[in-house]
Amino acid sequence: MMLADFPPWFLRAFGLCFGLLWGSFLNVVIHRVPRELSVVRPGSCCPACGAPIRAYDNIPVLSYLLLRGRARCCGVPVSPRYPLVEAAGGLLSLAIIEVIILRLPGTTPALHALATYTAGLALALGLLAATFIDLEHMFIPDSITIGGAVLGVATASLRSMSFVDALVGAAVGFGIVWLPFVVIYPRIRGGRVGMGLGDAKLLMLAGAWFGWGGALFVLGAGAVQGSIIAIAMLILRGSIEEPEAVRLEREQIRAELAAMSPDERAAAEEELAQDPLAEEPREGFGQARMAFGPFLALATLECLLVGRDVLDAYLSWIDAG
Repeated sequence: MMLADFPPWFLRAFGLCFGLLWGSFLNVVIHRVPRELSVVRPGSCCPACGAPIRAYDNIPVLSYLLLRGRARCCGVPVSPRYPLVEAAGGLLSLAIIEVIILRLPGTTPALHALATYTAGLALALGLLAATFIDLEHMFIPDSITIGGAVLGVATASLRSMSFVDALVGAAVGFGIVWLPFVVIYPRIRGGRVGMGLGDAKLLMLAGAWFGWGGALFVLGAGAVQGSIIAIAMLILRGSIEEPEAVRLEREQIRAELAAMSPDERAAAEEELAQDPLAEEPREGFGQARMAFGPFLALATLECLLVGRDVLDAYLSWIDAG
């Protein structure tokens, strides 16, 4: 079968519905992975009272609207993050169908088109999960970054890339953060890292998918967009506050340290000294803590969906000049 055998309306409808379903599952990932819980068992349950969520109350977006944003079991308000993630999953899936799959020649084998769609959707959903986890906990799980980089190398041929190009891109992506911000910067700032390894691994993912040029684009675009948002927050709010979950996790660590023996506490404190989130944030703009991962993720999505268009427009501008 060929891609042309499937009408565009069917592909769009499938993409939207399939993305909504996976967006619903992403909410489980975002809630459980930072807490080191299984994403498989138990099934979906209310975060407030633990009651199982029935299938008819777990319809993406629609259930939230019908229940007016409250859990049926206990009436507790449900975070608007849940329908937002579900809707984002559906829209990202639809965007991949629209700007990637429907641009393939009609003679493209259906299995090739399906593999291209599946790989792109896996990347988009992983970046979506990484964004919300980083916004709440200021860290990105290795299962997303390293797993995404491996997938990028494995599917390089779908993007007309060689495995060597993907591996070089991954190495460059990791190195442009690791060397200056993790190795050199701490020596200048007395041990404080400039960026976390999670950001380096996220750029490694971008490089594996889009080559070393893509990694540089993601770093530059992420920095510009992050700076704009940071300045806007400072103007509107006067400060950049760290997430509440990070403060609570730091308090929990302190309680655990207090219960340790002196030797155990010394070893734990030495290990925590490498974690910039283990100490209270300092005053001043230069000391503000803001998750950078979401902006790298956004730039990677931009590279996936519009990167080719931007590159073609740039090359056309160069030729015209």
